[in-house]
Amino acid sequence: MKRCHRLGMKWIGLTCALALLSVSPMLAAWELDPAQSRVSATIVQIGPDGPVPRHHEVRRLAGSANANGELQLPLRLNQSDVVERLGPLPPWLSGLTDRPMATLTTRFPPERLNALAVGESLVETLQLSVQTGQATRQEPLEVRFSRVSADQIRITNAERVALDGQALMADPTLRSVMLLLGYEQIGDEVPVSLDAMLVRPGG
Repeated sequence: MKRCHRLGMKWIGLTCALALLSVSPMLAAWELDPAQSRVSATIVQIGPDGPVPRHHEVRRLAGSANANGELQLPLRLNQSDVVERLGPLPPWLSGLTDRPMATLTTRFPPERLNALAVGESLVETLQLSVQTGQATRQEPLEVRFSRVSADQIRITNAERVALDGQALMADPTLRSVMLLLGYEQIGDEVPVSLDAMLVRPGG
């Protein structure tokens, strides 16, 4: 039976947080390719006609790690498809789209990535620090790194990951966004999947 992480972090921070993990294992010689790096989440809308699953994405994940493999990345609402679905935003929300909603920090031993041969994979449990406002949480996540070519390493989550839907709806800001999207009630779990690509600059 696969484990299900019920993380009580914020929607953007949570989803992106998983993606952020992917960025951790790179040196300055590696960077996340925004065109190929995203996190997908499925929200089950509970309505009068029953549950309806709806797909969302956080895209354009970007960043690079320092020489020690440490990564710090701010995550913004405008990286998600929420803004596209909402259309013109009310003044109270439009100012939030470009500001960091969460800051993610993690670290991976870069030498293990460099030692991967083409066609090989490895699974690592990364420690993710997620800061939202004044609160900081630590969460482990198993991530799979697969070497596609000399200049590309694909990153996916190595186990099933699900966010706590009720915890998401309990946050006042996130609940306001959910209501704008038409979500008055959602399922208990929000499954999340990561698909990102590390590349060598100019590779």
